[in-house]
Amino acid sequence: MSSAQVTERQAPPAKREITTLPRFSDRVFRGVVSLMSMSSLVILSLIGIFLAYRGFETFRSQGIHFLTSPDWLSETDASGKVIYKFGMSAMLIGTLLISIVAVIVGVPLSVLAALFLTFYAPNSLKKFFVTIVDVMAAFPSILYGLWGFFVLSPMAEYWAKLINKYFGWFPAFHVDDPSFNSSPFIAGLVLSIMIIPIVTSVSREIFSQTPLDRIQAAYALGATRWAMIRTVALPFGASGIVGGAMLGLGRALGETVAVYSVLNIVYKINWHVLYGFGGNVASMIVSKWGEASFTEAKALLAAGLVLFIMTLLVNMGANSIVTRTIKSGR
Repeated sequence: MSSAQVTERQAPPAKREITTLPRFSDRVFRGVVSLMSMSSLVILSLIGIFLAYRGFETFRSQGIHFLTSPDWLSETDASGKVIYKFGMSAMLIGTLLISIVAVIVGVPLSVLAALFLTFYAPNSLKKFFVTIVDVMAAFPSILYGLWGFFVLSPMAEYWAKLINKYFGWFPAFHVDDPSFNSSPFIAGLVLSIMIIPIVTSVSREIFSQTPLDRIQAAYALGATRWAMIRTVALPFGASGIVGGAMLGLGRALGETVAVYSVLNIVYKINWHVLYGFGGNVASMIVSKWGEASFTEAKALLAAGLVLFIMTLLVNMGANSIVTRTIKSGR
C-alpha cells in the first residue's frame, strides 16, 4: 500500500457547518401559522373598526347618556321632527345580572363534573359522559332557549318563589310584585347549562395533567382521595378553572337567542334578579334589528361595540387572573 493511499484514508472528514437557521420547511410552516394567527387579529380589528365607524354618530349625538340612560325610544315633536333617545344602561345591568347567575351556578357544577370524570369515574362511564359533554357543547342556542322556555321555566319559577320567601331580606332577591316568570334568574340558569360543557372540558383537561408523582406522593403520605384533590389537583388546576370560567362568562355575555326566548325585554333598570323582566345587550339587538330605522340601526351597532369592548375586557381580565393564579403545586 502506497503512502499516498495511507494519507488519503487517514485524512480527517470535512468540518460540519453548525447553524441555527431553521430548515426551509420549518420556515414555511412558521410563516403559515403566523399568517393564520395574524388573520384572526386582523378580522377582529376590522370588526371593531366597523362597529366604531357605524356607531360613532350615536355616541356623538347621545353622549354619556347612551351608557347611563335606560330609555330606548323615538319621539316626534310638534314640528314633526323625530327625536331619538337611545340608552342601554338597563340592558347592561341585565347582561351583568344574567352572566353572574350563569357563572355562580354553572362553574361549581362544571368543576365538580370535571373532578368526577378525572378522579372518580371508571373508564367506561368516563367515555360516555365525555361524549355527552361534547354533544352539549355542539347544541344550537335555540334548543337551549326552547328547553328553557317550556321545561326549565316552570321549575325555576317555583325555585324563585322559594328564594324570595326565605332570602327576600337580601335586596337582589326581594320582589314586591310576585312576578317571577321570564326573569334574569331563569335566563341565568339557561346560560349556566350552556357554559357547563366549556368549563367542564377546560377543567377536565387541566386536572388530567396533574403530575402523577405529586398524586402518588399525597397518597403515600396517607391522604384520602378528596385530600389529594384539595391539596394537589385544585391548586394545580386553579388557573385552568379561572380560564374556563372566563370563557363561560364570555359566552354568557354575548348569548342572544337563548336569552331572547326566556326573558321579557323591558327597557327599565332591574336590580332584582328574581323579578320578571329585564334583558341583555345581545337580545336587545336581535329584537330591534328587524324593524330598525337607519338611525336606530347605527345605535344598535354602537351597542354592539359596547358589548364587543366588554368581551375584550373580560378576556384581558382572564389572562391577567390566570397569570396571577398559576400555582406551583406545592
